[in-house]
Amino acid sequence: MAAVPSPAPCLHSVRAVVFDTDGVITDSARSHAAAWKKAFDACLSEREGQRPFDPVDDYLRHVDGRSRHDGAAAFLASRGLDLPDGSPDDPPGTATVWAVAARKEELFTETLRTHRVDVWPGTVRLLHALRSERTPCAAVSASCHATELLSRAGLIGQFGAVVDGNEARRLGLAGKPDPALFVEAARRLGVPVSDTAVVEDSLAGVEAGHRGGFGLVVGVDRAGGPGKAADLRRRGADIVVSDPGELLIGND
Repeated sequence: MAAVPSPAPCLHSVRAVVFDTDGVITDSARSHAAAWKKAFDACLSEREGQRPFDPVDDYLRHVDGRSRHDGAAAFLASRGLDLPDGSPDDPPGTATVWAVAARKEELFTETLRTHRVDVWPGTVRLLHALRSERTPCAAVSASCHATELLSRAGLIGQFGAVVDGNEARRLGLAGKPDPALFVEAARRLGVPVSDTAVVEDSLAGVEAGHRGGFGLVVGVDRAGGPGKAADLRRRGADIVVSDPGELLIGND
């Protein structure tokens, strides 16, 4: 008879776990990257000498884990594009940072309405194992769609708290790599950050976990490409896995 999976020993040193959403729980990072590519390429095509947005490298280095505005600003700055910041009410377009962010939001929302929400099976198994051991879990995301994604995926009940982009805006929480989102999630679970683990796939998110003094920071490198695991460790990951399911034992 196969053993029932249980959390690996490294998780026994903490009393709660905070998960990033996109790329760790839901398989939605590719949809985010595709929406960013269309939004950024429309802007880049208006400037001579600009190569298109790379949905892998550019996404991971400048956008992944950040709020829409911060991601747009970081990428445009990396290309030397000094767009006016604009305002959150700017319509989708290419004239301001907020307009580019709004275009990305428009594109991603269209995808969300027409495609199912996929989840990572290894993460789901880990969530069930943690729940069976009564380890409280929270989900965090810079995206305003995280709660909707988790609800549609049937996973919202696995979490004692969800701190998404809507909550971040309401509370005035700074985005990653600032640890504010993770700290708020731990606070809602009633567990000190020193006794809480963070599971993240973005460089900004791993850095946030490290800055926040969390007891364990797990980096997730799904692509397995050259350098990503090393980058995650440099930003503060204590361990790096290719899937959170690796944080289980008896998972044959």
